[in-house]
Amino acid sequence: MAKILLVEDDEQLADTVRTALLFDHHTVELAHDGDTASHLLKSSDFDLLILDWGLPGSLTGLEVCKNYRTGGGKSPVIMLTGKTEVSDRATGLDSGADDYVPKPFHIKELSARVRALLRRPPSYMGTILETGTLKLDPHKHRVTKDGQAISLLPKEFALLEFMMRHPNQVFTPEALLSHVWPSDTEATVAALRTTMKRLRTKIDPDGSILRTEHGVGYVLENS
Repeated sequence: MAKILLVEDDEQLADTVRTALLFDHHTVELAHDGDTASHLLKSSDFDLLILDWGLPGSLTGLEVCKNYRTGGGKSPVIMLTGKTEVSDRATGLDSGADDYVPKPFHIKELSARVRALLRRPPSYMGTILETGTLKLDPHKHRVTKDGQAISLLPKEFALLEFMMRHPNQVFTPEALLSHVWPSDTEATVAALRTTMKRLRTKIDPDGSILRTEHGVGYVLENS
């Protein structure tokens, strides 16, 4: 599961793409203009961006991409556009985009491009994550411990996956909210604590994996 920012002013197309991404178990933030996208990029963290080139408002998708890279943003970017000239493609890639998908496109192709880009850092698809006897399969959306399947709610799964991808790192509650919860929700530190408590009950009742660093945050230990 990845947290994806989708920026597309065509609401019907945006809904189609968002539905496909949700089906693949991703968390999706949606914006219909460049200004909203820019605000979301400043207030939340994303694993991948999908930007339409032509957007209403003061910022185009191209400018959003440039500003994101200039500001130090490193997550992969897919640019969507009706422009078909080679020079336009080069302009998009030179602005910092990692891939370029011309419209119209098949949703299966876009999903494949998303999976390909998410495989570049630690892979978000197709790799089994392991911590002791705990295993998480992002592709099948399945968690087992000692070979026994464990049923997790979507946010529990997303939280566990994020922490298994970043073992032995301490995260503040605010950082976990930023990485795992959509920014348009009213998620609070209390909501995170409740989710963490449920997750611990299901996978770590003896407290050997998920630890609280008092006054700091949470860490998943993988020695």
